[in-house]
Amino acid sequence: MGLFELQLREGQVLEGLGESGAAQHEGEPYEMRISCGAAEDVTTKPTNTLWKKDFGYTGGKQANATIPSFIEPQLKTLRYFPLSDGPENCYDIKDIPRGHYEVRLFFALIADPNFDNEPMFDISIEGTQIHSLKSGWSNNDEQSFVEALVFVTNASFTTCFHSTGHGDPSILSIEILQVDDTAYYFGPLWGKGTVLRTAKRLTCGTGKPAFDEDYGGSHWGGDRFWLAISSNSDSGQSIPTEHSISMTSISPNFYPEKLYQSAIVGSDLQPDLSFEMEVEPNQNYSVWLHFSEIDPRIAGEGERTFDISINGDIAFENIDIIGMTGGSYAALVLNTTVQVSGKVLTIVLRGTNGSHAIINAIEVFEVISAESKTSADEVSGLQILKSSLGLPRRLGWNGDPCVPQQHPWSGVDCQFDSKSGNWVIDGLGLDNQGLKGFLPNDIAKLQHLQSINFSENDLHGPIPSSLGTIAGLQTLDLSYNQLNGSIPESLGQLTLLQILNLNGNLLSGRVPASLGGLPLHRASFNFTGNAGLCGIPGLPSCGPHLSVAAKIGIAFGASFVFLLAVVAALIWWKRRENILRAQRIAAAREAPYAKARTHFARDVQMTKHHRPHDQARSHTLIMDPT
Repeated sequence: MGLFELQLREGQVLEGLGESGAAQHEGEPYEMRISCGAAEDVTTKPTNTLWKKDFGYTGGKQANATIPSFIEPQLKTLRYFPLSDGPENCYDIKDIPRGHYEVRLFFALIADPNFDNEPMFDISIEGTQIHSLKSGWSNNDEQSFVEALVFVTNASFTTCFHSTGHGDPSILSIEILQVDDTAYYFGPLWGKGTVLRTAKRLTCGTGKPAFDEDYGGSHWGGDRFWLAISSNSDSGQSIPTEHSISMTSISPNFYPEKLYQSAIVGSDLQPDLSFEMEVEPNQNYSVWLHFSEIDPRIAGEGERTFDISINGDIAFENIDIIGMTGGSYAALVLNTTVQVSGKVLTIVLRGTNGSHAIINAIEVFEVISAESKTSADEVSGLQILKSSLGLPRRLGWNGDPCVPQQHPWSGVDCQFDSKSGNWVIDGLGLDNQGLKGFLPNDIAKLQHLQSINFSENDLHGPIPSSLGTIAGLQTLDLSYNQLNGSIPESLGQLTLLQILNLNGNLLSGRVPASLGGLPLHRASFNFTGNAGLCGIPGLPSCGPHLSVAAKIGIAFGASFVFLLAVVAALIWWKRRENILRAQRIAAAREAPYAKARTHFARDVQMTKHHRPHDQARSHTLIMDPT
């Protein structure tokens, strides 16, 4: 009866605010509604509710929708997720204010006869599985949606749909509606470690289902859907009223006044009121019962008292609404938590004095322990690995790697780290998966790895030296890939390594001496099939060993000599071009003189005696026979 006491305290505090006792909550709550598959924003009648277009939140495909239930918003599109996109597909919605939210997901059918008419799949919110769609859901109004109360703690919201092999998950809409931070407090188990999934919500007496919006309720109460129960021979008779109801629309649950303006009361023919509902077995359920004495025939204390039993056990005794609220036309809410071992939860109200029992509304929530999430650093490391490895889409790798525990990522092994309170990755098994990428240095973010098996893929590039920092690594199998370069010296630091398979690659160079001693520690290794490896028994012997620094120095020196040779060649070529150019210019300028001199040489014989140039020239001219 924890909430009953809270409700009374709030009613007393807010008594002076008006007849309804309405609380004033600062500002409007955050609301996000997405019409899945929609290319543009849309509105739905009669309330002109705005639904945002579906862009940038997820993968999957868009299709036209067939809506199976009158409850659902009248939207025209949906988003579905083929199995070829992976077994897990998620909506990741950013910039959600931290707080407490009512989340509701509606499902629909793909308007295409070529698709399976009714897919079945699991749904998780923030890493916690909350529901599984079962066969026949599309023919049951209550099963066409799932609703839960959840805390958002990191400014983003994720909901995932997990294939179970029975058709492609198809989603019509997503609603994220902020509620009061203390809404539906039910005791010590309540809090950020708990998710409340709506199992049943009933309004009694009206015969008409309704949303809080239809009742004119506060937006801080979310937009709850109330399935209607009308009077019949098994559930008594209905009583309506237009009288105002006090202690409604107040924090933290903000129940609308109209919820308490109809009720069902027992009759002489059927004095007990009984409500039976199917539930998941072996779970805890939080039960909320709503009352207001709206029968004008009951005016004082003691005129109507009754007991309430749940699955045969008395939960509340001698409930006297007027005695507990101080008068007629005032809201009373009772809450208790029960453990249910079977598949049925039954609530029975039985009169103990005066008139028969009365009830206005019922809410039942399944109490689900929220899953602890995977370490953020390790999620980051896996996302980098996903991109670097060229992971096929069929493997998915969406959402949280380790939770819900029913649906971990393919090829990922997890263990819970009690020290940090988070899940960590202790194994990767992606052998023979068609990987075509490379191993990134950021694989070292997965510091809890004990086993890595990437064998029989098409990975290329070097083995990252950062692998040597994963101290707990016991198995490393990279065989039958296209890895090249040398084996990092850092692998010798892995003192717990028991299996090292690097065979069938393109590795070269000397095997680190520390790895050569592994068999002495009862470890096994395989380096065969790498033509360039050397240095341990079973492999060719190595030539003169050069250190890494020496190899770098030689490479740098060779590069420098080559650069000098190129520069010298350029200088010689440039100089030669300048000389040839000068000769061409000179020849062009002296062309007439050169021609005349050539003709004169034919007629004159120059003396070969060593004498001054001028005398020789003069003597030759005197001796000319003509």
